[in-house]
Amino acid sequence: MAEKTTNYQCPACTGPLHYDGASGKLVCDYCGSAYDVKDIEARYAKKQAAADTAAEGDAKKAARLPRQDSPVWSEAEAEGLNSYSCPTCGAELVCDETTAATTCPYCGNPTVLGGKLSGKLKPEYILPFKLDKKAAIAQLTRYYKGKAFLPKAFKSQNHIAEIQGVYVPFWLYDAKADARGRYEGQNSESHREGDYMVTTTQHYDVRREGSADFAKVPVDGSSKMPNTHMDAIEPFDYGDLKPFSTAYLPGYLADRYDEDADACAERAYRRMYNSTADALHATTGGYSEIHPISENINVDMTHAHYALLPVWMLHTRWKDKDFLFAMNGQTGRLIGDLPVDKSRVAAWFAGISLPLMAVLAFLLLL
Repeated sequence: MAEKTTNYQCPACTGPLHYDGASGKLVCDYCGSAYDVKDIEARYAKKQAAADTAAEGDAKKAARLPRQDSPVWSEAEAEGLNSYSCPTCGAELVCDETTAATTCPYCGNPTVLGGKLSGKLKPEYILPFKLDKKAAIAQLTRYYKGKAFLPKAFKSQNHIAEIQGVYVPFWLYDAKADARGRYEGQNSESHREGDYMVTTTQHYDVRREGSADFAKVPVDGSSKMPNTHMDAIEPFDYGDLKPFSTAYLPGYLADRYDEDADACAERAYRRMYNSTADALHATTGGYSEIHPISENINVDMTHAHYALLPVWMLHTRWKDKDFLFAMNGQTGRLIGDLPVDKSRVAAWFAGISLPLMAVLAFLLLL
């Protein structure tokens, strides 16, 4: 039976490989050997193609078979779960429907799952990680510093070392926009004439029009990822985009999209529309008042590119609450939720209010 997974291993010692953003090469975790992406891609091309074919064939067979009850998983739990065997140690890898790359928890070898990023599901681009795990941890540690109300226990219990690099599926939209608007502008001037204040108001017929080109406006295509976090870690530098290759995946997790380009288009459209409107309004300065009479803004979506973009993710729980951190794996831009220690807030307030009360009491006695 053909393997449905591919382990990317060092040609010298068979140790696990990972993509190193600093050097742009695949580096062995054991012997330190480094390899060009194109060399590893060529070396594993046949294995990856065979894994893709095997996985796609099994998926077609499974679709024709009636669903069977699982002795381990309930129907709800088993929905969307797939089982694979690690080619190196034979361990079972249980992944959800969108997982495309993972790491075997037993032997540590990076594993790319067949059929997840091939055919119609193959991305057009990939933006490789630039920040490694050490840099991501350092960035997150700096983020904690200076947070006076952050509970001390949270810092020691949040398992910061468990931060994971994930290639998140994104749709990058191109579009052309045109806008025109008509407005009434007013400028008013007041001056005194004897006992009267005279105000003169001039009215202007203000008309504006223009066009804009949008290139690669990003919207994440994963229902797992909170949209607010993904929006907050922008922008990405698309100058480093590469044609997609699975050789960039070793050492990181990867997901394929579960929200297609049509489903995500509305978010992109709304961003482009608002940006065009803001640009149009910015040209109507020079008046004390401006009142819109009519506006017409058209956004023509021309193309959607499918790409995998690098994100460092850390999910942690503290006092039965979930906290999620997301970091741009290229720039280090970070967004995250932090808990607040109410006792620390109370102590800080008391430290300020008590001296103020003492000063006030002293002044009242004078």
